Amino acid sequence: VARPAKSPHRDRRISQDEIDRLCLATGYAPDRPLDTAMARVGAALLFAIETAMRAGEIVGLVWSRVDMDRRVARLEMTKNGLAREVPLSPEALRLLRQLAEVPEGDSVFRLSSASLDALFRKARDRALIEGLTFHDSRHEAITRLAARLDVLELARMVGHRDLRMLMVYYNKTASELAAKLD
Repeated sequence: VARPAKSPHRDRRISQDEIDRLCLATGYAPDRPLDTAMARVGAALLFAIETAMRAGEIVGLVWSRVDMDRRVARLEMTKNGLAREVPLSPEALRLLRQLAEVPEGDSVFRLSSASLDALFRKARDRALIEGLTFHDSRHEAITRLAARLDVLELARMVGHRDLRMLMVYYNKTASELAAKLD
């Protein structure tokens, strides 16, 4: 008996057009309060693209673990079982400030994993986008961050202890790489 072959890694990226359509479908806008769960799903997607955090890490984020002055969010439990601090970009901080305007408990996004998943799929379908999962935001984030951080910094930020895992998530296209050669 042989083990089944591993399925190929996903390499789905999110275009800016798709991000804009998802923001519209969720009702997210930077100048409006995030008083609906759907709008907070839009904010969660943008936050994921800024931080490369997984969906479970985002919904589990609590205000007591966010240090706006140091610009870090501390994750006590991650997929690999180790805690880590995630550096926060100016855009991630802006999103957190927007979420702080509607305080209600210690949970930052006030979403469960199940509601994030269901509402994201609903918004994706409403935006007429095919083949996209919330986890694809991690691919997009890591690919974007790779242009700004060196390999060791990137691995530390996203929580990869094996640098080979970055190859799974780094998805620059051949034409994007060719443009860098100019």
